[in-house]
Amino acid sequence: QVQLVESGGGLVQPGGSLRLSCAASGSIFSIYDMGWHRQAPGKQRELVAAITKGGSTNYADSVKGRFTISRDRSRNTVYLQMNSLESEDTAVYYCNAQRPMYGVNYWGKGTLVTVSS
Repeated sequence: QVQLVESGGGLVQPGGSLRLSCAASGSIFSIYDMGWHRQAPGKQRELVAAITKGGSTNYADSVKGRFTISRDRSRNTVYLQMNSLESEDTAVYYCNAQRPMYGVNYWGKGTLVTVSS
């Protein structure tokens, strides 16, 4: 069982920055692909950014050039650096760990990001 705990959400003005953290319960990055997803009110959950166990990254078109996903193996933590935030980025952000070939999927409880003046 993998536990994921997100932190770092909050209220930020448009154009501002936040860094989200996802602490995992153990050294899982060598076998799990990690991702950040978000769900805005009234919308479906969507993938924002992902990093594979091999270190490859991919991003939703809407956040390319503004968001960066990274990981610190020594801290068992995945980060999402979010810059130039827009009101459309307002959502609950969830951390995800998965092993697609085995059908294994874990989620954190989420952290709320609100972008508003």
